[in-house]
Amino acid sequence: MFFEGSEKKAEIVVNTTKISLLDHIEDEFWVALVQCCNAQILSSVKNEHCKAFLLSESSLFVWHDRFVILTCGNTRLVHSVEFFIQQIGMDKIQQVTYQRKNEYFAHAQPSSFGDDIKLLGQYVAGKAYRFGELDSHHNYIFHQDNNFRVNNLDKIYEFLAYQISAEASEKLTTAGLKSAEIRQFLQLDQLIGDFLLDDFVFDPFGYSVNAIKGKYYLTIHVTPQANSSYVSVESNMNLSELSERFLAVLAPKSFDLLSFNDFDFVNLMAGFIPTSYVSKSRVSERLSNNNLVCFANYILPQQDFVKAKAFDIAGENHAL
Repeated sequence: MFFEGSEKKAEIVVNTTKISLLDHIEDEFWVALVQCCNAQILSSVKNEHCKAFLLSESSLFVWHDRFVILTCGNTRLVHSVEFFIQQIGMDKIQQVTYQRKNEYFAHAQPSSFGDDIKLLGQYVAGKAYRFGELDSHHNYIFHQDNNFRVNNLDKIYEFLAYQISAEASEKLTTAGLKSAEIRQFLQLDQLIGDFLLDDFVFDPFGYSVNAIKGKYYLTIHVTPQANSSYVSVESNMNLSELSERFLAVLAPKSFDLLSFNDFDFVNLMAGFIPTSYVSKSRVSERLSNNNLVCFANYILPQQDFVKAKAFDIAGENHAL
């Protein structure tokens, strides 16, 4: 079974003198927005600062001044962004950011990054960047090009792990696995035990968790299948301790790190990445909206190599 775990992501910042996304928007609006990209809301948790929706394909977080949505699989997230723009109006929007990373099965996606930003270009003037090498792990970022400037205190971290160890994959694809067992395996109770958690175990495989505490959020999505394993972690708090634990637990063959507005990114990486991993790419760029974006890709050099993979060419094999 193949599933595209790599997420597409959008963040939209609004003018709170004109609208509050927590106070003025009902849940029915978010249900409709999520449906626009062919996903559904499964559950939600909230506090006074943030509301977190767990989706059939990843997560949606809403604050007074912005929302962040991530979707995986074959969703077309750009349609949800278009819905928000059409319903709310550009006069209330301060900044649109759209992000998309390399995929396992890009040919099976309903659109490319180029298709998506061409659609967004009908509504906003923007700039686009690629972080990382085209023939390796990379991340595309589009942002609205206007007078808005991101606050340096608005930090986001992403940890993206590929090809987790056979032991981790076997554990996370165990039949009948419960959410409490996955939390224990990932050591979440020790790391974020004081957060409000909302999680879900998918059938037959897969796991998602949203966690919020005050204005802080964290989300984890696990695609554990050995042939396309992928684990993503995103938060607006420093992920160095969490990432160090996940590297030990998951032992991925490669992983990406992405940060927004961490001015000590190099020392951050040096503090927790084992010397067994080798850096393949490192990019740092300050965007015109004042976001400092840093990207790095690491691999674990292999001593044992896989054999050729045979396919059933008459069957429905999306890896072809």
